[in-house]
Amino acid sequence: MTAPSLHSIRPCLEGAIPAIMATCASDGTPNVAYISQVVYVDEGHVALSFQFFNKTRANILDNPHASVLLLDPVTARFYRLHLRYLRTETGGALFESMKARLAGIASHTGMAEVFRLKGSDVYAVEHIDAIDGEGLPPAPCRTGLLHRLRQCSQRMAACTGLDDLLQTALACLRDALGIGHAMVLLLDTPAQRLYTVASCGYATSGVGSEIALGHGVIGVAARENTPVRISHMTHAALYSHAMRSSLQAGSADGPALVPGTEIPYPGLPEPHSQLAVPMVAAGRVLGVLFVESPRDMAFDFEDEDLLVALAGHLGAAIDLLQAAPETGEATAPATAQAPVLGGTPVRVRHYPANDSVFINDDYLIKGVAGAIFWKLLRDYTQAGRTEFSNRELRLDPSIRLPDVADNLEARLLLLQRRLQENNPPMRLEKTGRGRFRLCVACPVLLEEQPG
Repeated sequence: MTAPSLHSIRPCLEGAIPAIMATCASDGTPNVAYISQVVYVDEGHVALSFQFFNKTRANILDNPHASVLLLDPVTARFYRLHLRYLRTETGGALFESMKARLAGIASHTGMAEVFRLKGSDVYAVEHIDAIDGEGLPPAPCRTGLLHRLRQCSQRMAACTGLDDLLQTALACLRDALGIGHAMVLLLDTPAQRLYTVASCGYATSGVGSEIALGHGVIGVAARENTPVRISHMTHAALYSHAMRSSLQAGSADGPALVPGTEIPYPGLPEPHSQLAVPMVAAGRVLGVLFVESPRDMAFDFEDEDLLVALAGHLGAAIDLLQAAPETGEATAPATAQAPVLGGTPVRVRHYPANDSVFINDDYLIKGVAGAIFWKLLRDYTQAGRTEFSNRELRLDPSIRLPDVADNLEARLLLLQRRLQENNPPMRLEKTGRGRFRLCVACPVLLEEQPG
């Protein structure tokens, strides 16, 4: 009988049931121990979690051969892997992904202070034995995944604007893949932070909320450019929604010196499954596509494969839309001051320390988006301008856009969403490719704060 391939038994590597590892000392003394993780690396390799300086570790360093017994959680069939130790990795994508997953397992079992990953031990799989015995029928194959991916790809390819693209991607996750809780975050490379630009399935959108690179499954996926999947409920500080510390650590473009500038993170209060996939274009990480569920084991390796493909398409589309040529310059109207409007004036405060903007004491936005909004309001109140273009914003040094990958369109979309959600008497209207209008419905008083 043909030996099973490692790919064919990947359900055994989901971590639902602990594996059993057997090693031998140099004198032939055997040792058997449970192991937290056996992770699929590729068709010929697995990685095992190295957590303790114990007998198993000593045996492997003396005698690099081991066997691991796996159990399929659906069919209850056993498989034995014959392994040869190659190396231990203590950093990088594989290590960080396993560390995140272990944090989920540890929190789920109340062992967060005990289970700490010291390294990822990489093994070559020399042979796989299917153990004789009766098992249960395999689960029905999930059919139509490729067709659903095709449908999502076609819908996204038809999008002509960033907002349309993001909403279509989230709709595809919900309609075609049955994923109800998701968000898209873009990377601010100079600030080393990610900010939410779209979400679905939450009580509040959380648009504008931030997380530091390397924090939580989202930050780790972006920093290491690798998918991170956790299948169990996690409260571990580093890998759960570590939003408070991230928000207090700084803004998207500088220190968070102004109190009250945090936007609540929209995630589930008790996620049982999480999957974060980096969006990459031309070798650059643009952001992260993140999904989660209140159910354990909601996402398997097939979901991960599918979302990696979807995130690749989304990243390429975002990069293409943001690089699209822009049309002509905005021109100032003939008036030399803002139009005379009735009603109670709206007070707008700007803090230059991090470009945070408050409207009547309510926080609106900060960072690059805040600098953009302040520039628009200054031009409106000083020169009566209402028509603007993306091109002139890119040329304005007061906005301090990054030289590379400025994400201007995403910043404008973020500002537009925040205005819609907070409903002040101002809004942005798109008037063409690379052009938009500032609409103001009452008098505006601008206050530049010191610092």
